[in-house]
Amino acid sequence: MRIAEISTPELRRAQAEAQPQDSSPVLSQIESLIEHCEEDFTSGPKLSQLASSLRQSLARLSELAPFSNSVNLHIWKLSYRLWNACVDLSNASSIRSSSSSTTAAEDQAKLRHVTADMLSLAGDTAGVASPEFKTAFFYYKTGLMWHSLRKFDLASSCFEKATDLLSKVDPRTVTDTGQRKLLLDLNLARSQTAWEVSDPILAVTLLSRAKSFLFGSSDHYKALANQYLAFGKSFLSIDNENKGQSFREALKLMNGALELCEKGFSTARTRQEKLDLKALKSKTLRFVAAVHLQMEEYESVIKCVKVLREGEGGDHHPCLPVLAMKGWLGLGRYGEAEKELRGMVVNKGVPEGVWVSAVETYFQAAGTAGLETAKGVFLGLLGRCHVSAGAAVRIVHRVIGGGGEGLKVRAKVVVELVSDERVVALFAGDGAAKERIAMHAVLWNCAADHFRSKDYEASAEMYEKSMLYVPHDIENRVLRAKSFRVLCLCHLGLSQLDRAKEYIDEAEKFKIYLQGKDHSGAVTQILAMTTCLDYTPDFLLLAAHEAIACRALPVAVASLSNLLNFYASGKPMPGNQTVVFRTLVTILTQDPGNESEILKYVKHVHSRASDVGPDCFFGKGEVARRELKWFAVTSWNFGKKAGENKDYSLSAEFLSVASEFYGLLADGQVDENSVMVCKSLILTISAMLASENQKKAVLLDSDVKKMVELLDRAGKILKSSSTAMQLGDDQPLSLEPEFHFLYTFNSYELYGRMNNPKSQLLIVKSFASSKACTPAYLLQIGLTASQGPRPNHEVAFLALNQSLSELLSSVSPDYKTVALIVRKLITVTSIHKGDADDDAVYNIYKQAYRIMVGLKGGEFPIEEGKWLATTAWNRAAFPIRLGHFGSAKKWMKVGLELSGLVPGMETYKACMEDFVASLDKKVGMHNGSEEQPQTIAV
Repeated sequence: MRIAEISTPELRRAQAEAQPQDSSPVLSQIESLIEHCEEDFTSGPKLSQLASSLRQSLARLSELAPFSNSVNLHIWKLSYRLWNACVDLSNASSIRSSSSSTTAAEDQAKLRHVTADMLSLAGDTAGVASPEFKTAFFYYKTGLMWHSLRKFDLASSCFEKATDLLSKVDPRTVTDTGQRKLLLDLNLARSQTAWEVSDPILAVTLLSRAKSFLFGSSDHYKALANQYLAFGKSFLSIDNENKGQSFREALKLMNGALELCEKGFSTARTRQEKLDLKALKSKTLRFVAAVHLQMEEYESVIKCVKVLREGEGGDHHPCLPVLAMKGWLGLGRYGEAEKELRGMVVNKGVPEGVWVSAVETYFQAAGTAGLETAKGVFLGLLGRCHVSAGAAVRIVHRVIGGGGEGLKVRAKVVVELVSDERVVALFAGDGAAKERIAMHAVLWNCAADHFRSKDYEASAEMYEKSMLYVPHDIENRVLRAKSFRVLCLCHLGLSQLDRAKEYIDEAEKFKIYLQGKDHSGAVTQILAMTTCLDYTPDFLLLAAHEAIACRALPVAVASLSNLLNFYASGKPMPGNQTVVFRTLVTILTQDPGNESEILKYVKHVHSRASDVGPDCFFGKGEVARRELKWFAVTSWNFGKKAGENKDYSLSAEFLSVASEFYGLLADGQVDENSVMVCKSLILTISAMLASENQKKAVLLDSDVKKMVELLDRAGKILKSSSTAMQLGDDQPLSLEPEFHFLYTFNSYELYGRMNNPKSQLLIVKSFASSKACTPAYLLQIGLTASQGPRPNHEVAFLALNQSLSELLSSVSPDYKTVALIVRKLITVTSIHKGDADDDAVYNIYKQAYRIMVGLKGGEFPIEEGKWLATTAWNRAAFPIRLGHFGSAKKWMKVGLELSGLVPGMETYKACMEDFVASLDKKVGMHNGSEEQPQTIAV
């Protein structure tokens, strides 16, 4: 039967005029229970039993609704009596200390919840002023109690009911101060509860709504601004991969707090109110400046500091000079930064660590231009307070840096600094032995850098100063002797003649061929060169250098390729063959289209290293590691480039050999090289799968087996990295989120090919609980699992459900995507579980209702809202046909709730309400009625 046929105005009037059943017995029972509560302030089991009895009686009373006005008024009076009794119980409990205080508080919260529900049941009653505010107040106070007990679901329920009661009240018509405060406090409390249950988007949304309830009160502005600042600070403490996003969200909230403080000044009436708002504004601005500094927005940092200093009274917080100095340094305004730094020296209240750190920061940014300032400030600190030897080492090490540009100038300043008697005195005594050794090492290494660059004069001076930090005792006699020897070498180097030139005669013919661009003739000359009696491999090296200088790259390649043949023969060679391979690859990279040749040589390098061992091929020490890393990085870069050019087969080859090079570097350790092994393996598998799709050819079983082996290696590295983090590694290493996703997605794909749905579920569960997980990644997995060539509905449900949770916990959720996931979840659950688990589908509809509660009209897609409401209502048809009226009413109720939140469904909702009322009446008269709801077209 159609809804229009069973729902008429006449039927509604008839129902309204029907005589209600007698409610006196139930009311008498409730009143009796309240009297027991008033007479006996018991907080033990008796109180818990009383709350349970009241809840049962209220449930029976609600079945008899609606009531006459006199009955409603009686319910109001009983509710107030019970509330006052709860207040007396609370006062008595605060006087008596009890070990079961939490249990007693929960029992009292249950009683207060009953009082609020009683007022809600009575509703609007003649003779009661502002009934909706009074009822909402009871729910608000009860919600605060549940919140303090960390029963956030119950607190949220109370706040939502209060919000719903006041949602139809126009704030502009509210004049009572208490009612205005309730509107604001309710939104703030609901926001705090949402934050506690990790729903920041709802929390921030509620703060925005609270701006409608400020009513020109400075206290209201201050309370709301404080909450904005609190949430902003909380965003800074969130530990996630995307710090930039957290900073932006924190800044947005703090700017909201500043805006509220500014507007609040115009409403402040007393001096104290203005001082409170000013203090809050200054505090917020300091946090804003710190966030801008983290985001490297230095102009904004300076603006914040200027506003703080130039404001009325001026803010002289100790952090402002530090913020200002770092801001000026970021802008490259070293003069202003120097003023801030020198100004800090006169402040004796700042600890040494802060000053030293400020000096380091200044020099790190200013570089050579800031040398004199850094030296002057540090020496100024020596005269102002005690400075430790460790601080001196830090400053010298920072000034020396890592060599490069300005080394000579920086060395000159270091020489002046370390030769100062006050600095040398810091390292006297056994207590500074560790720092003395460190200072000597820093100076010695700097001298060695100058020696290698043949600046023997500067090297000698630095070696001399390093001896200031070598004690004159027997233990350090060897070290002093070594210092004298290197000083001797420096002075000898100042008079050393240049080396004689070599190989000029043999290279003349070769140069003619190169300059004439006769590459064939140059290669022939190379071959002839190798047959000479006085030939040495150095001739080939020289030929390669000359070819490179003339941009005759094919000749250089031929020369170096011939040179490699001598390494293979086992003859003694002047240098390491890794240098030859590296030069070859570098030359080949100069021209495009040589990728296959490059792949051939890097594979040859790996093959040789595997045959003779990495130590024999590359050597030992740091230089050998740099060579090995060069081949690893080169293979990785070419693999990524080939992938970007959609040459997936070549990409897989390069990335596979890159994983082997990085594996040699890692040598079984969990470090950045093992992470690169994992990345290379993951991208190798991705490239192989992409190649299959590109060529539209099914992979062989051997290829699938190879990918499974690679995936297993990557999984072991991921597990080792995770274990290192759990063991408290100081610098834990982890993959970027996209690689975690690719690993999970590839694993899911391969497990699907192996018909292993259990492993598919486990790998997706592990990913969903990781920090790398994002709603977009989970949505992609969920869609693939639900509609791909090898669907897995259990994985689809897990991924979609987790994606929905992550989206709702974000600051600005995309409700279109939320609606898409909800619809997909309903579809997947319906197909996978069918009618066997009706509650699973019902819970998704209820979750959708909770998401939509409190949203503005149209914020949730209207068409999706209509789809949810109508499909929920239509699900009642089948249970009614079977006579399962309880199940049917459950679906009708959720359909009604959803339709009430969707603009444009008012007519539908009225028809739904008419049918429910008609059904209740007919079911009561004729059990087993065949009346069925008309389904609504989606």
